[in-house]
Amino acid sequence: MGAELKQFLGLIIFGNIENLILAAQGVAAHVNPVGLAGLSLIAVVCWLLIGTFATKAAMKYARVINFIGGLAIFILGIQSILGAIPGMLKFF
Repeated sequence: MGAELKQFLGLIIFGNIENLILAAQGVAAHVNPVGLAGLSLIAVVCWLLIGTFATKAAMKYARVINFIGGLAIFILGIQSILGAIPGMLKFF
């Protein structure tokens, strides 16, 4: 992997985790899977375009972007857990 891309490795890993969290939230909320897939594809294409055309500008803010992405994943994870607790309590 190129040295210039190595600093974005965390974004690649945590971006995939974020997609899994969002997909799990969609399943828990009983969202139409075809609509969710379509919106996910639109989001991926938008990120591809942003990554393609704004990489040089974003490299200055790599640490800030990593922090914001990690914070978003943390908040979404807590939100998923809190949303699942009532369903888990039905089993007790």
